[in-house]
Amino acid sequence: MEEVLMKQLRSLWHYHLIAILVVLTWGVTFVNSKVLLNHGLEAHEIFTLRFLLAYVCMWIFFPRQFFAGSWKDEGLMALLGITGGSLYFVTENMAVKIGYVNNVSFIVCSAPLLSMLLALAVFRDVKATRRLVGGSLLSVFGIALVIFNGQIILKLNPLGDALALTASFCWAVYTLLLKKLSHYGSAFITRKVFFYGLLTVLPWYLLWPRSFPLQGLLQPEVLGNLLFLGVIASFVCFALWSWVSQKAGALAVSNYVYLNPVSTVVASAVVLGERLTWMAAVGSAMILLGLYVANGKSSASSRSSTVNER
Repeated sequence: MEEVLMKQLRSLWHYHLIAILVVLTWGVTFVNSKVLLNHGLEAHEIFTLRFLLAYVCMWIFFPRQFFAGSWKDEGLMALLGITGGSLYFVTENMAVKIGYVNNVSFIVCSAPLLSMLLALAVFRDVKATRRLVGGSLLSVFGIALVIFNGQIILKLNPLGDALALTASFCWAVYTLLLKKLSHYGSAFITRKVFFYGLLTVLPWYLLWPRSFPLQGLLQPEVLGNLLFLGVIASFVCFALWSWVSQKAGALAVSNYVYLNPVSTVVASAVVLGERLTWMAAVGSAMILLGLYVANGKSSASSRSSTVNER
């Protein structure tokens, strides 16, 4: 039985590769968002523009199913739009703006660990193994090294850290909801995330009504970053993430979120001129090792039900 399971898991390698590429792309978006924030856009404005672009693309390229099969599922789709859309992105960007980036990045990238803890509490078929727990913790320590990048002094900002923790918790819940809604097509789920994300971000405009001038959107640097965030990081990456979550298992691919800081540090060094230290290199190696351990043979029992469900 174990041998058959491992053959099934090995046959999914291309889904895991796509998940890695998606996460590395999302790691770069921290830099894109920082550039846009420096140009005067607010967190909720960046989210609205990127998701609006992605939503239009979804209607152009994918089928137009309107509603889920039940009101319960439609409500869960709305929760996806909040936890993986409006609340996640707005709190994350607000945390970056008012808090310390090191703290924010570390807390947000701990989402897979929260996903595992929530799954253990909610799903009976998910079992924690030593490799899964050990690999996750190893990746968390790697994230700490990459994010701190030679800056050992930890500065605290209670509000910023609370917002970052909210974003991390949102993504953990989003991961578990994807598991419950795996019987829907990835394109349909993605479009619902964009729709309900846009709908639930509207209250933020009551709190912060100031709008970015339209002519400012035509600046090459602003327009280029928005197109990347909307078309590549949102439209393409969210659709692929929903797809690989269904094929390889939402909890299995969620561990790849630990790779976020790797591409973030590289992009920051290239675009923003921030230094890349030996500590970041060691941390990147720890992240990769942790992923290998967490997704190894002994942790397969935590994903077996997901493989057999399909």
